[in-house]
Amino acid sequence: MPYLTASAYTLRTAGGEQLGFGVPGYAHPLLAPAEWAELVRPGTPLHWAVLNIAGGPGTRPDPHCLEVAGRLRNARERALHGEEPDDSVRACGGRLLGHLDLAHGGRPFDELIADARSFIDWYRVGGFYLARCPTERAELPAVRRLTGTLHALLAESDSADDGGRLVLGHGAHPHPGYAEAADQLVTFQGPWTDYRWSQVAEWTADYPPSRFAHFVHGVPRTHLDEAMRIARWQGAGTIFFTDRGGQSADGRSGQTDPFAALPRYWDEIVSRIGPGISE
Repeated sequence: MPYLTASAYTLRTAGGEQLGFGVPGYAHPLLAPAEWAELVRPGTPLHWAVLNIAGGPGTRPDPHCLEVAGRLRNARERALHGEEPDDSVRACGGRLLGHLDLAHGGRPFDELIADARSFIDWYRVGGFYLARCPTERAELPAVRRLTGTLHALLAESDSADDGGRLVLGHGAHPHPGYAEAADQLVTFQGPWTDYRWSQVAEWTADYPPSRFAHFVHGVPRTHLDEAMRIARWQGAGTIFFTDRGGQSADGRSGQTDPFAALPRYWDEIVSRIGPGISE
């Protein structure tokens, strides 16, 4: 298989590093209450989850989103400062990230910063997910300027421990320089039919698995082990796999956003990964 090569850079993750979940953005809590509740269930190895209200923070604080934000924040506090070091709740101490849509470099800097401030002020997020992030070298200075400002905003807030977390949602391998612009890069987002034959960029071997995330839809239950094996071999520490979003017989996608709901095998994939301390 193309993703299993004999080169040194693909062999680096054969040791079975701990995988965890990154949630690109569930539907609104009113539409997906079970999904949001699962994120604070003991035993869920959550790294982070994205809050997205109408493409950003919305125009005013949403009471339902305030509630789920509080639950995640409280779970993280218990995870980090629990009295018992082996308390199972430590496994669900993921961060809440605010969704910022870069529109492939098309959104003004001031507009993005205004959205970021709203996320911090209203929902006390612990970082940001920069969706539709550019991949080209020419856009790198603008992205660096943005991430530098976001890190400064998070450092000034009382909601982001360890300076917060920034995730660049490229969806493909970007120019290597982006690796120094944020904490984590999404280097694959797409269907299982592409993922199972995908190949990793060699430059990623210079970084640990905690720096990369993969989001894959249309993964059949029978291929979960194979999908997790690909993620480990390609050096991704954060994943979200779902059986939703597969194509129908006429080739059309069965769902607008396959990541908006739980995969039907959620309990199974949680048990396969196992509990672990979040980042």
